[in-house]
Amino acid sequence: MATSLTHNQLCPNLEFHLQKRLPKPKPLTIVAGKSNPVISGRKLRAAVIGGGPGGSSAAETLAAGGIETFLFERSPTGSKPCGGAIPLCMLDEFSIPPELIDRKVTQLKMISPSNLTVDFGKTLKPHQYIAMLRREVLDAYLRKRAESNGALLIPALVTNLEIPTSPLAPYVVHYTRGKSRLSLQVDLIVGADGANSRVAKSINAGNYGFAIAYQERIKLPDDKMEYYETLAEIYVGDDVSPDFYAWVFPKCDHVAVGTGTVCSKQDIKLYQRGIRQRVRQKIKGGRVIKVEAHPIPEHPRPIRVKGRVALVGDAAGYVTKCSGEGIYFAAKSGRMCGEAIVRASEGGEKMIDEEDLKREYLREWDNKYISTYRVLDLLQRVFYCNNATREALVEMCKNEYVQRMSFESYFYKELAEGNRFEEVKMAWNTMGTLMKCKLVGREMEVLSV
Repeated sequence: MATSLTHNQLCPNLEFHLQKRLPKPKPLTIVAGKSNPVISGRKLRAAVIGGGPGGSSAAETLAAGGIETFLFERSPTGSKPCGGAIPLCMLDEFSIPPELIDRKVTQLKMISPSNLTVDFGKTLKPHQYIAMLRREVLDAYLRKRAESNGALLIPALVTNLEIPTSPLAPYVVHYTRGKSRLSLQVDLIVGADGANSRVAKSINAGNYGFAIAYQERIKLPDDKMEYYETLAEIYVGDDVSPDFYAWVFPKCDHVAVGTGTVCSKQDIKLYQRGIRQRVRQKIKGGRVIKVEAHPIPEHPRPIRVKGRVALVGDAAGYVTKCSGEGIYFAAKSGRMCGEAIVRASEGGEKMIDEEDLKREYLREWDNKYISTYRVLDLLQRVFYCNNATREALVEMCKNEYVQRMSFESYFYKELAEGNRFEEVKMAWNTMGTLMKCKLVGREMEVLSV
């Protein structure tokens, strides 16, 4: 049995580029079979909603693998409030050119509520560093690379998705471009449109907790900027966040000063004033050049695949607790999702279904990374609950074994295998530190009263 569907008419400019850069789309014709149906006279057609690291990586992989790919991005010149730190493994794995890197951080300081400062970079090897970049630079590069592999970038706001009522019917993407209202039929959708994902809402993917990140980009005098040339700082304390941390990260010609919270979103500006107060001497004479705020998911969504729709990046909830890292996991999930679709569709020759996405993408993702999310979730619940435990966290970070294990896990995105003797000793010392710091915390509370 064959189902024939006509392609929606696009706006003149988009149609021109489509004819220029990709073969003219043919009717959505699918020939049903006993297993995955063969697609007749064309390739599988995908819409990727959201052009950040997750969406761009998915679009690049899909297009390179033979899938007809449309990448929607509402604001190609915009930027997301983000610390902008990426691990070493991402530079190689995603072929990030060195000229995109603003700063190579080789010094990391952690500052406790009582201003105890720990140099967290003592164990870094000569070739190891934390790469700092601006999201608008990285995102634009990844989108351009997706285009060079055959994806068609559509700068437009997706307003609605029509969900098919039969297994082989198309999804319809409704979007606005300028004053024009347009639509496009596709076989599948990759939702990479952030924490407030419209795609996730369309498939009833469920709610999740999210944090608010608030960041100011501050242009510093040359002598102040020199201090942060290869240095990043992390601050913890009730004054800067009740359940997260605040940061000062160096960029090309400015620093990003920000904080985040889950439980007290309405007070985010109060905590931003707190971090500014903590670093007031270091940023004295600085000028705010940009203010940014954005929601950040706290855990994976209950549903990440439904029908022929898959969520990646922030839309799927792939931001780690404790560290708040999301760039690498967005790009990685986008690539893994794209690879899964290419495999299941045999290079775009066959239709795929929900079981294909769950088997080839979701199961692979969870097997590879779910342990990392659980460990970091536990660490956040233990060490970010009050000032006493935050003091314990910073004191624990004096330990070179803790530093080495932390960096190995961060740089290479695998839970590093440790020394059992060192781990027992670390656990014992951590318990002692927590007990001591809770006593100190109670004394501090008494003194403050």
